[in-house]
Amino acid sequence: MASRTEKPLSEVIEQRRATPSFDGAPIPDDDLKAILEAGLKMPSGYNLQPWRFVVVRTPEQRRRLRAASFNQAKVEEASVVIVACGDKDGWRSDMEEMIRMGRDAGMTENYAEQARASIPDYLLNHPNLTAWLNRHVMLAFSGMMLMAEALGYDTAPMEGYEADKVCDALNLPISYEVVALLTIGHLKGPDKFNGGRFSMARTVFDGEYGKPIKL
Repeated sequence: MASRTEKPLSEVIEQRRATPSFDGAPIPDDDLKAILEAGLKMPSGYNLQPWRFVVVRTPEQRRRLRAASFNQAKVEEASVVIVACGDKDGWRSDMEEMIRMGRDAGMTENYAEQARASIPDYLLNHPNLTAWLNRHVMLAFSGMMLMAEALGYDTAPMEGYEADKVCDALNLPISYEVVALLTIGHLKGPDKFNGGRFSMARTVFDGEYGKPIKL
């Protein structure tokens, strides 16, 4: 990766906008790797990491994905589109590898045995597995988005797509659920306006609902 000064997190959060249009300039592999690794280092319950990401880069792939995303031009204009998915069945094959890594890092055998017993029971009986997947996937997704912005790229998180068509376009396994798309590149033209954010007094409560926090 070329030497550069990364934007501080506070600046990234303050300046980030959902980019309306990209110039299509390629992203170096080292930068793409740093973006992906930032997401993969995010936390997840039981450390199961149920996220799966499809990196869409070629013009033909982006054209197919655009057709599955209500023909939104930025899908095809972006340098890279990361399709974030959750794997409903990933834990079945990942649990033992998670335990192996944990044992190498100091996990006790007692904890490992508890995990072997509790993880299947928890996930097989979960009342809303889709919601569980989405929480974890979006943690990793947000890490990737913020790292891309810190490296000087522009991004647009997207929920405007037809999941069944995305699955067909990318040949996704039946156990995968598409959670969001992250388009990454460099802004072309004017940036999106800053729509503003509600004040803490409207959305943050102090100790209990109805008591606005005062900071």
